[in-house]
Amino acid sequence: MRPSDVTDFGTLYGRNCAACHGANGKFGAALGLNNPVYLAIVDDESMRRVIAEGVPGTAMPPFAQSAGGDLTDRQVQIVVAGIRKSWAGSVDMAAGAPPYHSSETPDPARGEQVYASRCQSCHSVNGNDSRFAGSIVDPSYLSLVSNQYLRTIIIAGRPDLGHPDWRGSQVTSREISDVVAWLASKRSSLFLYK
Repeated sequence: MRPSDVTDFGTLYGRNCAACHGANGKFGAALGLNNPVYLAIVDDESMRRVIAEGVPGTAMPPFAQSAGGDLTDRQVQIVVAGIRKSWAGSVDMAAGAPPYHSSETPDPARGEQVYASRCQSCHSVNGNDSRFAGSIVDPSYLSLVSNQYLRTIIIAGRPDLGHPDWRGSQVTSREISDVVAWLASKRSSLFLYK
């Protein structure tokens, strides 16, 4: 069977996604896709676009043949549908989840204040204190992730790693935008992602 003929979600996911996102959609280095909050906020088109086109300047490569990857458009759709079918859970989005995308004009100075009050208790600023989960204000880390990834992690959390979603810190959409802008300002000038 040619690779382009594979239509089994498990096989496609295992060969293309599991190395970064975890064998069962969790405990990977990247965002856990077995996260009902993430699946409740991301639309299929956004997920399809990231899988197909990747995220330039980050560790997420393009997987669609049209973008230099190995998957056909049909296979990309199978992956999107399989992620939804396998892992979408019930999350009460009426609880006021911030939107996946934001067009708000962020304020990095406000973001620094929000980080200090809502994030710093687990993520130190300089990362040299072993009591903390680890510094996310590290230019090396920030050079690997996009602003959208940061926003998504703040909203959806990493339940597989014990990181709460937005409800745990009760941050608003504007506060998330501000924190992301402040974190983005900590990147080296060589790494400016949107």
